[in-house]
Amino acid sequence: MADSTPTEQERIEAEADIVSRHLPSGYTAEPSAVTAPYSDASESTPDITPSPEPQDSLRLQGGDIHREIFKIDARAKRGQRSASFANPPIRTPSTFQPHNHIPASEQRAPGGFRRQYLRQQQTPLAAVPAPVTRNFVSFLALYGNFAGEDLAESEEQSLITEDEDEEGVQPPETRPLLGRRKSTRRPIKPGDAGTTKSFFTLLKAFIGTGIMFLPKAFNNGGILFSSITLITVSLLSCLSFHLLLRCRKRYGGGYGDIGSAIGGSKLRSLILASITLSQIGFVCSGIIFVAQNLRSFLNAVSPGHTIAIGTKSLIAMQLVALVPLSLIRDISRLGPAAQLADVFIFIGLFYIWYYDISTLATSGMDPSVQLFNPQAFTLTIGSAIFTFEGIGLILPIQSSMAEPSKFPRLLYIVMIIVTTIFTSVGALCYATFGSKTRVEIISNYPQTSKLVNSVQFLYSMAVLVGTPVQLYPATRIIEHKIFGDGASGKKSSATKWKKNGFRTSITILCGLISILGASDLDKFVALIGAFACVPLVYIYPAFLHLKGVARSRWVKAGDLLLCVIGLGAMFYSTAVTVSTWIRE
Repeated sequence: MADSTPTEQERIEAEADIVSRHLPSGYTAEPSAVTAPYSDASESTPDITPSPEPQDSLRLQGGDIHREIFKIDARAKRGQRSASFANPPIRTPSTFQPHNHIPASEQRAPGGFRRQYLRQQQTPLAAVPAPVTRNFVSFLALYGNFAGEDLAESEEQSLITEDEDEEGVQPPETRPLLGRRKSTRRPIKPGDAGTTKSFFTLLKAFIGTGIMFLPKAFNNGGILFSSITLITVSLLSCLSFHLLLRCRKRYGGGYGDIGSAIGGSKLRSLILASITLSQIGFVCSGIIFVAQNLRSFLNAVSPGHTIAIGTKSLIAMQLVALVPLSLIRDISRLGPAAQLADVFIFIGLFYIWYYDISTLATSGMDPSVQLFNPQAFTLTIGSAIFTFEGIGLILPIQSSMAEPSKFPRLLYIVMIIVTTIFTSVGALCYATFGSKTRVEIISNYPQTSKLVNSVQFLYSMAVLVGTPVQLYPATRIIEHKIFGDGASGKKSSATKWKKNGFRTSITILCGLISILGASDLDKFVALIGAFACVPLVYIYPAFLHLKGVARSRWVKAGDLLLCVIGLGAMFYSTAVTVSTWIRE
């Protein structure tokens, strides 16, 4: 041929030889092929038996589709004859072999596919991304068959991701040949709170207003009975927390979700109602505590030691700060505020320890101290349970952690710390002041001392900042009940403002309840602890573990015993607290 070198002709013949090995014999695309119709038009498949004369490949099924394949062999044979004007010009090898093509023999070698891919990506003018093999001939040489292969789809498939193609970034050696399919599934946002932040948040969840009511609780029950009660409540609480975490590990979800999985929707509603009631009770007692301590502080620092602002007015003023804080959605964002609150609280606790220990060292124990007070010891039980007020926040704090597996150990460490703090504060304060111990213990300290005034103010601010942490579970529970799980303020501004309005309303409701219960705070605390906290801490976790996790007979007996103890404590303490409230 005039326009082909011997090397090119040999390459064309080699390609034709590869193709001919996979074509049925007796059929060709040469012009001299027999084009007569089939002998039987009703036949669904042609007769591919070899005949003396080659037949046209168009007689095969799909002949017009694979016509070009047969032409490869036909052109090679025409090239072996003398060139004439009747023969169309032979296309150059670039039709089949681009300039950056690696021969099939090299692609079969280890790493050949990768080298071919990288060379293809170095071609800036390639309009269509190349497959593993640039053409059909190379594909046949590599895989030996073409049955079932969709060649058109293979040549249009991209091996790089859409982002890389648009940005023109050269992919690294380690990226996969095939681009990853993007998923429309929304990933679940994991918690991001570290161990330190979670430690302070959990510590603040337990150390709040309850610790300030313990000295009065020791006065009601006696120093020995109250100490034993507090330690017993702590041990039982740790056991209940352990049971709840085991249930969560198996069934997942929150407290109510666990109840629904084990006991149905009614148990879920009961658990959520108890959580809501207890948290609202904690918030209300905290608001009252802050108002009374701020009033004592203002009386101490004002001229004449009298102030016209009452407790109810101070409760209303707190709502100005509580409403914006209640709008925070992510509990982990309250970590910095919780750390600051813990600093204020420990400042107050250090002063209490310092004053009590120094007074006991110089003056000794107050003569009115009792080991056991049979008249009001039941109030001690409710107040002790109320003090461990963090069960409603255990599961949310665990969910907010970046490493939830570290939460159980962190919880037990916090429980040891808070039990030691609670017992020491209650016993020392009661031993120092005896029967003169007041409900808000800071009011027992010298009101003329600037240090005491500072402690009153800082502790009040600490409790005020921690109030949204206590209100968080209640607002989330009611929000899900009203708006549903799918309603999100990120997608709808109307939903966002409805939720903001709801959170504002529930904060104002807590303020109104605080105004009503401000006159009998000690009994209010004992009632919340007996009626709302006992089921959450002792009854529900034991029941859930009994029905959903426990397998051995002894474990089930222990769960059942804890349920009985919880029921007895709840009914007895509630009845005695209510009767005492009515009688007085």
